[in-house]
Amino acid sequence: MAVEASLKAWLALSLTQGLGGARARRLLMEFGSPDAVFSASISSLKSVVKADVAAEINKGIAEDAVTPALTWLEDSNNHIITLADSDYPQALLNIPDPPLLLYVKGRLDLLNCPALAMVGSRSATPQGISNAEAFAKSLSDAGLCIISGMAHGIDAAAHRGALRGQGSSIAVVGTGLDKVYPAANRDLAHALAQQGALISEFPLATPPLAANFPRRNRLISGMSLGCLVVEASLQSGSLITARLALEQGREVFAIPGSIHAPQSKGCHALLKQGAKLVEAAQDILEELGGLLVPVPNMTTNSTDIQGPDFMLLDHLGFDPVDVDTLSVRCGLTIAELSAMLLTLELNGRICVLPGGLYQRIH
Repeated sequence: MAVEASLKAWLALSLTQGLGGARARRLLMEFGSPDAVFSASISSLKSVVKADVAAEINKGIAEDAVTPALTWLEDSNNHIITLADSDYPQALLNIPDPPLLLYVKGRLDLLNCPALAMVGSRSATPQGISNAEAFAKSLSDAGLCIISGMAHGIDAAAHRGALRGQGSSIAVVGTGLDKVYPAANRDLAHALAQQGALISEFPLATPPLAANFPRRNRLISGMSLGCLVVEASLQSGSLITARLALEQGREVFAIPGSIHAPQSKGCHALLKQGAKLVEAAQDILEELGGLLVPVPNMTTNSTDIQGPDFMLLDHLGFDPVDVDTLSVRCGLTIAELSAMLLTLELNGRICVLPGGLYQRIH
């Protein structure tokens, strides 16, 4: 079939050793299509790429190189989208280095939906996880597709929250789509493949190499209208995504946190640099121009909840605190506090942190 032959040429071009994205796009501009590139003379190829790359292309399409991808496509849930396809994310055409093709597992209709990137710390706090899930659910219900990188912590929480909403979620990964990384997120990857989508520019069998993840970050931001950083240390890779979003002309949002928490330092740095502070999903929607679907209120004021146990929330505040400090604040004994804290924990209002600290959760 002509379509399969054309796809073979796209795959072969993307798999050519030594050929980067910029040179591949130069070849396409010069010759018009991958088929024409492989039909070109070696002398004309040398006018665009180095001699060794020209020689590699001149050998023609290696069937054994493209066969694994064609076999992978036999699953109806698997897709390969090229720059020439109408399903290719149009937002990526506006970034400096769009990939030649994308491997996609899941829903193609999500690739061109209004989207928001949500990223943050792998070592997230319970409050950060709660915030990520709640924001993602509300924004998904408002019609946004939530895009993240399926890492531990904030990424995974954002996907889980978005999948519970109406807009669903996309994971952009740094491996081939025949691998799940991290392995602990296998169930999440399966849910994304069924209800959302997984995307990679990397060929099948690509392992989780460190250099791949900064590259995939440009796609997370590039496919989105803006980027929300939920929690991030000053060394967090999510700050790379935020920087790329700025360079691509996207909005950058950050949720403030405790001045004592390392996971808030990166968000505070972004806010100092001009990122927009957000306290609710509506803040993001208003900045992006607003959507027609109303956003449900995702916060609960402790004063609306009755009972002495919940009155303790006011004394807890929002920073982690030990029981001795809490005893001084509220004038109760350790024994009295222990019973009340257990009730709050069972009701999902607080969590216990390492070191015997307690933290309030929205």
